[in-house]
Amino acid sequence: MTTTPALILYQRDDCHLCDLALAVLAQARAPAFDSVFIDDDDALEARYGSRVPVLRDAGRGVELDWPFDADAVRRMLA
Repeated sequence: MTTTPALILYQRDDCHLCDLALAVLAQARAPAFDSVFIDDDDALEARYGSRVPVLRDAGRGVELDWPFDADAVRRMLA
């Protein structure tokens, strides 16, 4: 049985790069994902603060740092 990866997009409020990442995910036709805003979480801020947006496949522990394009997202999900 194949399961959909548990995708998470780590992002910030008012982040133009995050908006671009959302457009790339739409272009790649990525499956449903959760958006997690790191602004009010010290641990996430320490881990992702300078890297957002970051797309994470929580099931496999794989992360894709910005900048990424639709092809990179598709490769990650393959």
